[in-house]
Amino acid sequence: MNGPSGTGATAEPAPPPLNGLKVLELASILAGPITAQFLAELGAEVVKVENPATAGDPTRSWRIAGEDANTTVSAYFSCANWGKQSIALDVGRPAGRQAVHDLARQSDVVIASYKPGDDAKLGLDPDTLQALNPALIHAQISAYGRDDPRPGFDAIIQAESGFTYLNGEADGAPLKMPVALVDLLAAHQLKEAILLALLERGRDGRGRRLHVSLIAAALASLANQASNFLVAGVVPQRMGSEHPNIVPYGAVYTLRDGRELVLAVGTERQWRRLAEALGLPGLCDDPRFIDNRARVKHRAALHRVLGERFRDLDGGEAAERLGAAGVPFGFVNDMRQVFEQPEAQPVLMQTDGLRGVRTFVAQGVAEPRPLTPPPAYNAHGRDILEGRLGYGPEQLGELVAQGAWPEEAG
Repeated sequence: MNGPSGTGATAEPAPPPLNGLKVLELASILAGPITAQFLAELGAEVVKVENPATAGDPTRSWRIAGEDANTTVSAYFSCANWGKQSIALDVGRPAGRQAVHDLARQSDVVIASYKPGDDAKLGLDPDTLQALNPALIHAQISAYGRDDPRPGFDAIIQAESGFTYLNGEADGAPLKMPVALVDLLAAHQLKEAILLALLERGRDGRGRRLHVSLIAAALASLANQASNFLVAGVVPQRMGSEHPNIVPYGAVYTLRDGRELVLAVGTERQWRRLAEALGLPGLCDDPRFIDNRARVKHRAALHRVLGERFRDLDGGEAAERLGAAGVPFGFVNDMRQVFEQPEAQPVLMQTDGLRGVRTFVAQGVAEPRPLTPPPAYNAHGRDILEGRLGYGPEQLGELVAQGAWPEEAG
């Protein structure tokens, strides 16, 4: 492709949209860190402050069976901490708190997940930090709101917000989702708030105080399950992977070769195509299945018919029939199969032999930048203190003397 001059030179790639943005992460576990990783993917420089009393972010020690016990970069930690610099600072010590204040003076965004009230005790509350830097955007995640000091745990809030009650088989126990769903929902809310705050700050130059609670993010994501109750007065019940409003949608069928398949038939046209693809056109005339309302009422009978038919087909036959008919379907994949799909490849990050998944996958706005791998604990402590803050031997010595900075780990 020729450049603008027509000489054959290619244009330099545009810098990431958040290039030059400085983010200070005072958060741990998942919601706050994965929000900061999103900003890093778009070009922000993220400094992650970690607590020496816990040897850093607690997820550094959340290892699965068989994982290397000597690394400070666990698989769990890796899911939310690409593209960051790590420094360990004890903010309970005056020198450690001062270092964080100095970082806040230079930052555009602070992401914090202290329990309400704990930040003020440590001198890291929005009032204190914005007094140092009025243009600072302070983004806080809590469990239950600004004034409720209860700690937040995803599993508990999944239960309290109805997700656990709804999840599971009809005759089985309630189940939480197998990922920290509420943390991820809260992170998406916080990302949106930060981007809006940056837009507003570009107009008036003022900082913002943002807050997202886990419980509010969960409630805001109940979608049709909430409206089924609020509008129709129906308390939704556990239905396995089925849909309360559409049939067949979400149910799992086992094929002759043991593969499992899910349908998502959302229109009457797709229903007719499904029946024809399976060689069962008469189903469309059966009064029990003639339209979605009837199928919802007689879902058990329909599943028996479809289940018997799918047991006669193997995966290849089912895919050929359904694909040719334009019927929405998919196979139930384990994690190895998930990342063997061609669609997964653009979402992957890989460097130094470590792989991860991007948090920003939208197209048409900006290409995410390549990220450095998740940092070892306190890996950039000296670089941040000397290079970014300009600390000299006296200030470094005071940090070490107070036990505020574990120099040997940096």
